[in-house]
Amino acid sequence: MPELPEVETVRLGLERHMSGHMVADVEIRRNDLRFPFPENFSSTIRDRVVERVERRAKYLLIRLQGGITWLCHLGMSGRWTLLGDEIESTPGRFANGAPVGSGDGPHDWVVIFLENGSRAVYSDHRRFGFMDCFPSAEQETHKLLKDIGPEPTPDHLTPSQLAEGLRGKRTPIKSALLDQRVVAGLGNIYVCEILHRACVSPRRKASSVAGKSGVSNRVERITAATHDVITEAIDAGGSTLQDFRGVGGEEALGYFVHNFLVYGREGQDCLRESCEGVVKRIVQSNRSTFFCSSCQR
Repeated sequence: MPELPEVETVRLGLERHMSGHMVADVEIRRNDLRFPFPENFSSTIRDRVVERVERRAKYLLIRLQGGITWLCHLGMSGRWTLLGDEIESTPGRFANGAPVGSGDGPHDWVVIFLENGSRAVYSDHRRFGFMDCFPSAEQETHKLLKDIGPEPTPDHLTPSQLAEGLRGKRTPIKSALLDQRVVAGLGNIYVCEILHRACVSPRRKASSVAGKSGVSNRVERITAATHDVITEAIDAGGSTLQDFRGVGGEEALGYFVHNFLVYGREGQDCLRESCEGVVKRIVQSNRSTFFCSSCQR
């Protein structure tokens, strides 16, 4: 599943090429993805100008003229491809057997025609993504958005907020950080990296990390590591794992994968200076956790 930095990279691409343009027509090629399309979805977004493209956690929020928000979640394999005379793209590339949106591929489910002649194609061979439309004023009460925690970026997440979200939780800290009610948008890969940088064991209980009051040293370290990892990954364009593609269809979009210190490195030496440990892999909540038991306590 694309993680927050990958979704942010897609957002930037959509913003660059769709903002300021009107949705001239919409072609929906099936009634549902993960969930059915909202009633009157096409007519709701047609003839509206895309004012800007925002993101909340892993949700793309396409703000339309008239106070309407068009929400898109990429699921596991969803992707947007932008096609037009002035847009460089590589439609037809394959990821695990699925064609990136050419506009006429077998998994191209939504085609957006803009008034400038370009197209935005949503492809999803696993169909775990979904879309919705709602009045922008109702975002705070929307069932998918109302309980999401603070964004993991420096201008949103504070140590005090993180401590409050963790306090009293008896789940492992790894699981707690994946809880979208605690922090928005963190996924498995980056939580492994965050905990390694913070020198915190993924098996430690969240409540012990938070402490009984105030802000613990571990919370301070996790908050700082979260800011650093997410900022670096966004700057690099994400981790480019398997199905993920940028909006131009490019295969090698991000480079943060080269900075992984623990993820996917089972059995290899820990890269922390002065640590002689070896990276281990355990399974937590059916997900692989990579960590160094020597320096993560």
